[in-house]
Amino acid sequence: MKKIIVVVIASSLLFACKQEQQKSLATLKAERAALDEQIKAIEAKETSSKVRKSTDVSVMSITPTAFVANIDIQAQVTGEQNVLASPQAPGTVTKIFVKPGQHVSSGQVLATLDASALEQQIQAVEATLSFARSAYDRLQKLYAQNIGSEIKLLETKAQYESASKQKNALQAQLNMYKIKSPITGTIDAVTLKVGDVAQPGGGPAQTGIRVVSFDKLKVEANLGENYLGKVKTGNAVLLVLPDINDSIATKLSYVSQAVDNASRTFHVEVSMPQNKLLHPNMSCKMQITNYKNPSAIVIPISIVQKTAEGDLIYIEENKKAKAVFLKLGNLYNGKVEVLSGLKAGDRVIVEGFAELDNGAPVTIK
Repeated sequence: MKKIIVVVIASSLLFACKQEQQKSLATLKAERAALDEQIKAIEAKETSSKVRKSTDVSVMSITPTAFVANIDIQAQVTGEQNVLASPQAPGTVTKIFVKPGQHVSSGQVLATLDASALEQQIQAVEATLSFARSAYDRLQKLYAQNIGSEIKLLETKAQYESASKQKNALQAQLNMYKIKSPITGTIDAVTLKVGDVAQPGGGPAQTGIRVVSFDKLKVEANLGENYLGKVKTGNAVLLVLPDINDSIATKLSYVSQAVDNASRTFHVEVSMPQNKLLHPNMSCKMQITNYKNPSAIVIPISIVQKTAEGDLIYIEENKKAKAVFLKLGNLYNGKVEVLSGLKAGDRVIVEGFAELDNGAPVTIK
């Protein structure tokens, strides 16, 4: 009897535990279902909040156009012949006969140097020369009358000729102490004054009297060595003259192939006919055209974004922003040539692109 009671009690307890477990499982399932509903609601809300807002943008439609790239450099107008007149021998300046703006002829004396020692030698030689000539003339007349010896006549002639050559040599030396104009032109600058020591070739200070011929003019400029090989004789040039509010279209007439060691630049020139609009030392801007494409795709360089993958812009396609990587060409005046990545008709986003990413919705203003 006791065994039966124990079994009944054990069964009751087991049944009670089973019921409790079933109740706990049902509660947990109900709680899980409630949590699932809450999670779905939160996810739906987050998804709703993540819906992208459309960005206002401005676009430009791509149309092939002419693209010209120039090299802009400061230049100066000068004469085709531009020389610094200086003496052939060093000496102290005693007189200057010209001033800037004065017209001079080739060979005209512009200034003189102190040559008093030579002048004294010439005076002494002139006295000797005068005596030798007088003696030679007298003996020559006597010899014509068969009076006197031929040897004496020849000796007198030799003395006369020697004195004459000596005077000519001294006179040539005296001319070395004069500054003469090597060309016909206009005095551009006088960098000497009375009392200065003038040197042949202008000396280290490059002082002298500058003479410029304006029958033919030229415009000169120096380009950095990075442009070497990018410009050549015959390139189109536009000379912009702000002082007279004018411009002249011409071509490059000379391009140096040597780079200056000190400045790392090379020289270019434009030869010009005489022009009343142009004046010595006038400054101007030289625009050298070194590239042309009559049908290019061109965009503002300001809209191009540099990334690790390359040069990037956005175009508008089906009301969305589309990232496009480009291959770029020449750049000039804020515009860049696109070699690949765009085609005619593409709508390039030019405003509002800073915060865009690929696929973002956009609204065209």
